[in-house]
Amino acid sequence: MRQIQEILRLKHQNQLSIREIARSCGLPPSTVGDYLKRAEVAGLKWPLPEGQSEKELLQLLIAAPVATKIAEGLALPDWPHLHQELGRKSVTLMLLWQEYRQAHPAGYGYSRFCQLYQRWAGTLDPVLRQVHLPGEKLFVDWAGQTVPIHNAVDGSISAAHLFVAVLGASNKTYVEAFANEQLPAWLTAHCHAYAFFQGVARVTVPDNLKTGVIRPCRYEPLLHRSYQELAEHYGTVLIPARIKKPRDKAKVEVGVQIAERQILAALRDQRFFTVAELNAAIQPLLAKLNAQPFQKLGGSRDSWFETLEKSQLLPLPTTAFELADWSKAKVNIDYHVVVDKHFYSAPHALIHQQLDVRLTDQAVELFQHGKRVAAHVRSALPGRFTTVEEHRPKSHQRYLEWTPSRILEWVKTIGPDCAKVVAQILADRPHPEQGFRSALGIIRLGKAVGNDRLEAACRRALHFGTCSYVSLKSILQNNLDGQPVEPELPLPSPLHENLRGSPYYN
Repeated sequence: MRQIQEILRLKHQNQLSIREIARSCGLPPSTVGDYLKRAEVAGLKWPLPEGQSEKELLQLLIAAPVATKIAEGLALPDWPHLHQELGRKSVTLMLLWQEYRQAHPAGYGYSRFCQLYQRWAGTLDPVLRQVHLPGEKLFVDWAGQTVPIHNAVDGSISAAHLFVAVLGASNKTYVEAFANEQLPAWLTAHCHAYAFFQGVARVTVPDNLKTGVIRPCRYEPLLHRSYQELAEHYGTVLIPARIKKPRDKAKVEVGVQIAERQILAALRDQRFFTVAELNAAIQPLLAKLNAQPFQKLGGSRDSWFETLEKSQLLPLPTTAFELADWSKAKVNIDYHVVVDKHFYSAPHALIHQQLDVRLTDQAVELFQHGKRVAAHVRSALPGRFTTVEEHRPKSHQRYLEWTPSRILEWVKTIGPDCAKVVAQILADRPHPEQGFRSALGIIRLGKAVGNDRLEAACRRALHFGTCSYVSLKSILQNNLDGQPVEPELPLPSPLHENLRGSPYYN
């Protein structure tokens, strides 16, 4: 800047030539000549007006060639239209310049055309300086401002949170209020936004909020499993903005600001008792926002969306997204995991293993290393068990196949006395299952010695009233099953002076 003032001083005060001024200032002669031409076009004289700042002088010199070209009659391009066209796929400044020269053969050259466009683009809002391809990106975030929701019963007040989504190319905006910012609300908001736009952008750009991004990282962020599942369902890619880099999602930053000013500010004097009432009031204001003409560009969000971006969005999936909550659970020694206070079985080989649990409204799915190992219908009964027989060990399956009726049917094939012994054992126990092992042991004795010997042993046990596995095993080991059963005879009472006898009680 000081060199510009020195150039003007040496030219008008000292009457030096361009080459002499260039040698004095250490500049190329072409640069000195360009500065003097710009100063002439701008009408600058020496000495310069008092109080004129260096910034004002620079602006006058930069604007001077534009005035010259306009004075020469060169046509200016339609910058808003060119800016809109530049957002279309495969459209470049070179192509737009060629089309401009076809309409105006004596117009600007390519380099000057690019300079003028960059200068015009610099006058736009910062959010519009980024060129987004149609259908490429959707920016999403929560608004910082909340809306009070009044409870008509107890008078308490809760906060409704505003979700904002903005498409990159058309700036079409979606706004919806939710009772909180938790994961179900976050995922539901995305589903409603995609349905509102009737399509899905190829890239979704969220902030690094905890419900969506578990571990922020510029290169490999760790996304929440449910959030990633939503992206896979809709065919979009999640690329979170960098930490403390709001310009990565400048579209939604401005969208939040506009929503707060044109929607929440308009509703500031209204009282809402439910979130549904708030959303009903938001809808007409949102429609007005999207239909409102741009201040510096032609058209509106709606018109740009219909003509530029709608056809470029990915189609919606044929099936609705099922909201799922992911967690982890360890398989207990009884080959069950606890999910929402209910017990669900897993393959017994996975005992002590940690599994991923996918919980929906209708189902519970268990995964190991990404492979599903079990699936159950979700139960609302706490403390109960849902078990698949194939998940039990083979020994447990065989044990549970033995019921009291099945055991009795089996021992009847051995003999009637054996059936009586087993029936008495099952009847003497507080619970029939307590006699299962005794009954199974008796059946095994028959396999070892034969059914005939076991039947004889059971007959002897019934006679003496010793129906048990231990008694039958003793009879067989001592070969008592082959001896005849002695009839029970009444024993005579012994004579003794201390025995009173029955007459004493008459």
